[in-house]
Amino acid sequence: MNKETIPKMLKELIEISKDAGNIILNYYDNPEQSIQIKEDESPLTKADTESNEYICGKLKELYNIPIISEECYDEYEIRKGFSEFFLVDPLDGTKEFIERNGEFTVNIAYVKNKKPVMGVIYVPASGTTFFAAENFGSYVENKDGIQKLPLSKPSKKELSATGSRKHSTNLDADFARMNNIQETVPAGSSLKFCKVAMGDAHLYPRFQGSMEWDIAAGHIVAKEAGCNLVDLKTMKEPEYNKESLLNNYFIVLTKGLDISSIKIPEI
Repeated sequence: MNKETIPKMLKELIEISKDAGNIILNYYDNPEQSIQIKEDESPLTKADTESNEYICGKLKELYNIPIISEECYDEYEIRKGFSEFFLVDPLDGTKEFIERNGEFTVNIAYVKNKKPVMGVIYVPASGTTFFAAENFGSYVENKDGIQKLPLSKPSKKELSATGSRKHSTNLDADFARMNNIQETVPAGSSLKFCKVAMGDAHLYPRFQGSMEWDIAAGHIVAKEAGCNLVDLKTMKEPEYNKESLLNNYFIVLTKGLDISSIKIPEI
């Protein structure tokens, strides 16, 4: 595709993501520098805070649009009236960053009427960018140039799933057994959405806690690649800017795979 056809806002979000990625890489050789532990027991580094400050600063400079970020957001009484906003995870996969395995990302989504309509996932360690916009399509940019997603269909007839390298629950095991999952494609951070969007896996089931900023960019990247994301409580697409920013359990399904064909364990 021609870069000139990328919508203006999406171009700007891509550039902001890449610049934030460069800030993060400044700390990559010493990720343990000034690690703090947040109230939810997750780690916070200088890379998180400086990436967040940069992203939020640039968004405020360019747009008069509210921001909900992992590191700073308003109480629900203030934000409940937002008809549009940015959802930001300045460093998704802080544990992966600390362990230097390369599987951490910068996530920025533009949400309108409770649905993500534009999103960027940037992978600083590899320089790979996933980006999408409503009715524009989903793409990946890497050393091979820009390619439209999906790149291929999952190669095997047996179902494959992507999931965390670190965390697995009894529900994950039940899901794999019930659906005869023969292959698991491990990935960190929002890259699990990208695995399904690219065609590397059929499914991404999520039976663990996650927040809206963890999934919004991945949601639109997967959706514009033809995938479906289903909230397992409502059995609809997730909505954003809820009173609680905690997501329900969900599943991402590759293009052409219907939720009715998938067995879901009792939650």
